[in-house]
Amino acid sequence: MHNFIGIPWQHFMDFIASAADRFTILTKILSKANLEFNVLEFNGYRHIIVTPPLPGQSNHPPTLLVAHYDRVDGSPGANDNSAGVFILIETAIKLREKGINNWRIILTDGEELKPGESIRDQGAYSLAEGLKNSRIEKSRIFCFDTCGRGDTMVISTTLDHLLKKERGGIKLKDSLMELRNFALETARELRMTKLLLAPTPFSDDVGFFRAGLAAQTITMLPSNESNLLVSELRKNPEFAEVLVNDQMRQNTLTRSIPETWRSLNTAADSYIRLTPKHYKTVINFAEALCNR
Repeated sequence: MHNFIGIPWQHFMDFIASAADRFTILTKILSKANLEFNVLEFNGYRHIIVTPPLPGQSNHPPTLLVAHYDRVDGSPGANDNSAGVFILIETAIKLREKGINNWRIILTDGEELKPGESIRDQGAYSLAEGLKNSRIEKSRIFCFDTCGRGDTMVISTTLDHLLKKERGGIKLKDSLMELRNFALETARELRMTKLLLAPTPFSDDVGFFRAGLAAQTITMLPSNESNLLVSELRKNPEFAEVLVNDQMRQNTLTRSIPETWRSLNTAADSYIRLTPKHYKTVINFAEALCNR
């Protein structure tokens, strides 16, 4: 058994059970941890907003840490994205204990699209549209997705490919670069050595992007998989399109796609594939993003 710092492992096992009411389990966990939260509903999706006990004193808008709690039917969703959700709950506990208040954690619903749905059907899109104001537009938004397996942090460059395809978006591109540089500077301050910039599968970042907000996705991969990914991208730059295009990825039978990502949205995404010994790396990084 592997315990999180402040959450019993059994809660995680309940969360990934096939018939789990994940929303109810989450709200009970948050209540038991004495974390303050609100529920916002947009377009039929229920998003959970975890807040610090006191408002932030900084003039800068709060840093937003995001993780989606929904999953694809038939998959335990242990890595995609149950681990990310629990990692951010642990982060909230640490931030509260240290008296850091200029943050919000958003546990989103509706990240996983059903056949025939577009990005504008994603929960993050309607959430961003519903919350859009000058303060959230200036917030730093970081999406934590599939962070439960591996020792190498991947800072996603997926939105770069969307920006290249679509004209305009200069302001959005500048905001994205600021986020990425902020993430890289944070990693350097923590002296993180296993770090990679690379395209990744879509996350809530695309829903925010469609609503006109920049968001930076953070994920994890085992070092052997990240090394193979770098090698493949160097040999075949067009391989990036396979990674960022969900339909192409599903229709491409290639071992060049990291095994971790090939298992997403399948029955293979179970807890036995997780690497809890590396959770602390992600938690420390998430905490540091809110404390700079």
